[in-house]
Amino acid sequence: MTVVTDAPEVSGDDEDGARPPRSRWYSSLFVQLLVAIVAGIVVGWLWPGVGADLKPLADGFIKLIKMVIAPIVFCTVVLGIAHVGDMRSVGRIGVKALIYFEAVTTFALLFGLLVGNLVKPGSGFDIDAQTLATGADQLAKKTGDGELPHTVEFLLNIIPASVISAFAENQLLQVLFFAVLFGLALAKFRERVPTMIPQAIDQIGQIFFVIIGWIMRLAPLGAFGAMAYIIGQYGLSSLGSYGKLIACCYLAAVLFLLVLAAIVRVFAGVNPWKLLRYIKDELFLALGTASTEVVLPRIMTKLTDAGCSRACTGLVIPTGYSFNLDGATLYLSICVLFLAQALGVDLSVGEQITALLVLMLTSKGMAGVPGSSFLALSATISAIGHGSIPVAAVAVLLGADRIMDSMRVSVNLLGNCVATLVVANWEGQLDKSRMHRVLDGDVPAKSMPG
Repeated sequence: MTVVTDAPEVSGDDEDGARPPRSRWYSSLFVQLLVAIVAGIVVGWLWPGVGADLKPLADGFIKLIKMVIAPIVFCTVVLGIAHVGDMRSVGRIGVKALIYFEAVTTFALLFGLLVGNLVKPGSGFDIDAQTLATGADQLAKKTGDGELPHTVEFLLNIIPASVISAFAENQLLQVLFFAVLFGLALAKFRERVPTMIPQAIDQIGQIFFVIIGWIMRLAPLGAFGAMAYIIGQYGLSSLGSYGKLIACCYLAAVLFLLVLAAIVRVFAGVNPWKLLRYIKDELFLALGTASTEVVLPRIMTKLTDAGCSRACTGLVIPTGYSFNLDGATLYLSICVLFLAQALGVDLSVGEQITALLVLMLTSKGMAGVPGSSFLALSATISAIGHGSIPVAAVAVLLGADRIMDSMRVSVNLLGNCVATLVVANWEGQLDKSRMHRVLDGDVPAKSMPG
């Protein structure tokens, strides 16, 4: 599938042997996003009222991206599976992805507990009793009185009520479920199915990638609005009030990223620094908008360009958005200890294991649920059953939660990129020769090989 990109990340020679003209520095999406994020911080800091009112810029950009995610995932997955043409291969990819997700997210939870016990971010934090008194109401407002789906309910919700509703409601896992079935059926009957059908899906996918190219021109505007809103609404004062917790979470994130770097180096043979440089635009966009969904189409394209099969990329990335939330799980485990320490409660090893087991379940149903981190923490506090830690204490984190988004989205995004590369290599669907040439900048990133 050929896609349109607004600015190729790597350079190479054209057909005549001449190098393509270098883009001007200010046309780089990375530079534009950097300027936009800094400008948003300044506006939110100096004019908080104006900054808080700029939220519609971010919301509009995110909605534009979400508008085309479902059809892009459908086209990519269908074509990838139809190309593989082997139901067992597709099943192996899914099983290996789930095994990887469970192993890494469980490690993230354990790692967060380790860091929380060593750093003790809640020690010395004075929780206002009045805050706890109104905590239940604040949580209800933040979460819309919702709740996380139970495990069985979550699994059943993967099956759409109808094909149309999956696309209409933008339910990514439901779209993925139908796309897998459609792709397998297309592969089974590929001898009898006219070639025009896969070609038509291919062309439709190209059209949506052109639309993504147009929308991405608004990325700096979306990042500017999001950052101005965050700083204007919550203020830089939050950095002081929750300084120890924020420092602990970001320290844990940096250390965990080193673990991911080791994983992708050992299990996929990928240079982590080159990978980071390759996806820097998407990483900055996710950081600026506090959303990984806005980069889903581009990150799928880039990983396929870098040698991962379309089937592997199409299956692992969308599934990882629900099952591989490394950054969120890391944050949640630290926050459980933060609340206990802030209230002067020393959680036993058994109680921490209980928290770990509960978070292993609740973290899988967080994607797309408003206030999901607070719901997951509330369920965990209730499961621990320690009377000295009221569920309403979770409201204490309302002032710091938004500041943590940058940590969560960066780890989540990099975690899913690493997962795709590892699973692709594990399944033998990673073109290492192409991967090295693309990451070295020897091949222009402009096509989606099968």
